[in-house]
Amino acid sequence: MIKAVIFDFGRVISAQKPMSLFRGYEEDLGMEPGTINSIMFGSSTWEDTLIGRKTVEEFWREIGPQLNLHTPEEIDAFRRRYNADESINEEVLDLIRQLHGHYRLAVLSNAPPDLAQWLDDWGMLDLFDVVFCSGDEGVKKPDPAAFQLTLERLGVAPEEAVFIDDTLGHVQAAQALGVHGILFTTVEVLAVELESLISLRH
Repeated sequence: MIKAVIFDFGRVISAQKPMSLFRGYEEDLGMEPGTINSIMFGSSTWEDTLIGRKTVEEFWREIGPQLNLHTPEEIDAFRRRYNADESINEEVLDLIRQLHGHYRLAVLSNAPPDLAQWLDDWGMLDLFDVVFCSGDEGVKKPDPAAFQLTLERLGVAPEEAVFIDDTLGHVQAAQALGVHGILFTTVEVLAVELESLISLRH
């Protein structure tokens, strides 16, 4: 019997940014098309930030020059712009609200420290029983410890939980522990797959 549903944050709860946004960033920063994501998220600096070895401030300060941002003011301005372009996937949020109060809910995310504050700013922190943020915990998916700690805090066995993520390797890591895994593509597909495991109608 399913007792808990665990959601990834980036590109699941938060909406996928359109490629046009990234092209706009690159154009304004004088960068080659298709390079900003690899610079920002393919770096050892980002990996260190995801496990809390570096703060978000340190991350931006270190990658700023690679983005042609050479003063603290330029870095802060772009950081504010980048964060302001983040948005909620409202359809996923509707689904979470349907589940709230009927199942234990968690966020399990590879994210910089203090994801709970982000969720609070978006007015959804109270919907979750557990928030596992890799930057706060020092361990990230697909490490089994990330899943095991989340399950322990939820108070459920692996087979009593569903995990939803847009990265196949993370879904497979959860499944290897006995958790029901769903690869996120669209809300419509997610609803169908969840319905096969739990009731969305109460």
